[in-house]
Amino acid sequence: MRHLIIIGSGPAGYTAAIYAARANLNPLVIASSVEFGGELMKTTEVENFPGFPEGIMGPELMVRMQQQAERFGAEIVYDDVTALDLTGDVKRVTLGDGSVHEAHAIIYATGSAYRKLGLPDEERLSGYGVSWCATCDGAFFRQKKVAVIGGGDSALEEATFLTRFADVVYLIHRRDSFRASAAMQERAFSDPKIQVIWNNEVKHVYGDEKVTGIGIVNTVDGTETTLDVQGMFVAIGADPRTHLVHGQLELAPEGTIAVQGRSSRTNIPGVFAAGDVIDPSYKQAATAAGSGVVAALDAEHYLAEIADAAKAAAVPA
Repeated sequence: MRHLIIIGSGPAGYTAAIYAARANLNPLVIASSVEFGGELMKTTEVENFPGFPEGIMGPELMVRMQQQAERFGAEIVYDDVTALDLTGDVKRVTLGDGSVHEAHAIIYATGSAYRKLGLPDEERLSGYGVSWCATCDGAFFRQKKVAVIGGGDSALEEATFLTRFADVVYLIHRRDSFRASAAMQERAFSDPKIQVIWNNEVKHVYGDEKVTGIGIVNTVDGTETTLDVQGMFVAIGADPRTHLVHGQLELAPEGTIAVQGRSSRTNIPGVFAAGDVIDPSYKQAATAAGSGVVAALDAEHYLAEIADAAKAAAVPA
């Protein structure tokens, strides 16, 4: 029986592990067999994480977080959670190897997965011109041409942000109107650097080592055009990884896990959530790390409360 199990190994999960381990909770971190380290493992240089004025590579940052958590006593397991039983005072976590781990508290920090276009070269050039985060990677495209794919608020916000760096921002949408808010549309339409391309879908991403262009196809007449761009930002949404807790944890209207106020507490006592899985808006490494701190402290307080209750119950009347 463990005090705490942390599911997820991104900035939220590892930060929670650091704080929990320093509190002598000896947390077990389920880091996944494939996607350990979270989305930062797919990025190149991270320039906006506090404490690294010269920037740091995404994978290196996650390795350092892991090493810091292990230094204080966190145990890391590289496997995937296949089932969760969050009912009762004892929570049960089943892994892919068939083992079952029990704990009094759970921190669920599985993050979110950006939706992808499904193109083979999209994966191959991820981090080499293909990105899902303008605030993370926009500064690498100064005085260059980039494309943003999407038609919602996030796409228009990404395009507007990228005009701070890029000379030209193509905003490509498969329909003839945006679903974004009127305010976001007005901002995008009024920006001289943004060129809207309606009724087009991306079918190809070109480049050997870095993106050199994209092939788009008109959804009305089928004509194909090649755009000379050095970057492609996919902004068609992201889905929080909540499939393991459907039917157990309450979800917010946005599909993220619902928590109480500014805490990490879910609708089940002893179950806490942190990072992008509770965040429909910001999705930054720094905010996820801060959320991990909150979850670790909430879990520590919860474990202290149930320990005190157990001691009180053991004292004869």
